[in-house]
Amino acid sequence: MAADLNLEWICSLPPTWTYGITKGGRVFFINEEAKSTTWLHPVTGEAVVTGHRRQSPDLPTGWEEAYTFEGARYYI
Repeated sequence: MAADLNLEWICSLPPTWTYGITKGGRVFFINEEAKSTTWLHPVTGEAVVTGHRRQSPDLPTGWEEAYTFEGARYYI
């Protein structure tokens, strides 16, 4: 299950990790030591849900964009 947005996910980041947020509101994690990124929290293995994701303007009426626990996009 995706983690809710709260300070716990930030506080639990390992020392060499930071995070960023895309223009669309998705949280990603940066391993500064390995110079790599991931959609999944390095400790919990879950995506973080901010609740501030912008709706894609190009979706047909009635369609919604969502993400799997692994961070893959899909449409409902």
